[in-house]
Amino acid sequence: MANVKNAQKKIKQINKITLAHQQLKSTVKNSIKKTDKAVQEGNKEKAEINLKLAIKSLDNAKVKGLIHRNKVDREKSRLTKKVNNMTEVQ
Repeated sequence: MANVKNAQKKIKQINKITLAHQQLKSTVKNSIKKTDKAVQEGNKEKAEINLKLAIKSLDNAKVKGLIHRNKVDREKSRLTKKVNNMTEVQ
């Protein structure tokens, strides 16, 4: 544990920021999984709703610098292709 007052404060700040970043990353991963699950089930309406939420959370993570912008763009593209190709499969 740090002995200096500002070092103790910095530790608290780091822990708070780390928790927020973990929650955001979890939200991104869960939204991607929900979209994939809806595509697997064949539920186009649910997939489109989850796709919008996934894109929103991915963009939020990109702005905060948690996920690299190229990875965000790649994930969005792949999810969008999956959802758009659902009508051709059915």
